[in-house]
Amino acid sequence: MTTIHANGIDLYFERQGQGEPLLFISGSGADLRNKPNQFDAPIGANFDLICYDQRGLGQSEKPSGEYSMAEYADDAAALLDYLEIDQIAVMGVSFGGMVAQEFALRHPSRVKHMVLACTSSGGPGRASYPLHELELLDEDMRARQHLQISDTRRDDSWVAQNPQRWEKLLGYALAARSSQRDRVGALKQLEARKYHDTFDRLPQLTMPILLVGGHYDGIAPVENMRAINTQLANSELRLYAGGHLFLVQDKRAYAEVVSWLKSQN
Repeated sequence: MTTIHANGIDLYFERQGQGEPLLFISGSGADLRNKPNQFDAPIGANFDLICYDQRGLGQSEKPSGEYSMAEYADDAAALLDYLEIDQIAVMGVSFGGMVAQEFALRHPSRVKHMVLACTSSGGPGRASYPLHELELLDEDMRARQHLQISDTRRDDSWVAQNPQRWEKLLGYALAARSSQRDRVGALKQLEARKYHDTFDRLPQLTMPILLVGGHYDGIAPVENMRAINTQLANSELRLYAGGHLFLVQDKRAYAEVVSWLKSQN
């Protein structure tokens, strides 16, 4: 558990585990103080896992001004510089998948191979759901809408038919937001993703890339994952039973991601 000065800011990271090094880039609002997290997932048990709080989040610095996707990508590169790692496997989830795309485009020699999960390339008709708009809602309404777009099977009819399960999910969603969360920093991260657009540049990426997503994801719809796949020369797309959280909804997902990552070494 270490805080370093990288790319002009204080960046908090943790490193645990055995095996091949894997840089994990997390999603919107992620904070390593929240448990369980990726260290408790199957990748934590199979790799030398490097995770960090992105700028504006967790125990990393929350600098003034707007944040850009290029800055998020360069933060990752600066962390690797500190760790003296020239090249590494990368896994980016949701917003982290957007950062991973930008990172690979700006620093292609540093990526051995990459997993992009439930993410989007951005651009007209290919952007992820505008989560920044939900920040204008009160907490209860935000949580309700987020749950429904996270898994499109949870429409109003499903909610009416499964009231106890819905209330349980809603309780989890409301509790998931840490009281330590910096609202301003988190919103700046969401604002940065509005300008994410790698689609036309994706053909530059030649490293092996595994794309994984959920059939019922309303945040990063299947069509967005397929669009990324059409732009890549060395990619494979696998879809699973679940929504934006398919990695925990479908037990096959993490097992296959771990297997694919190990097969590349």
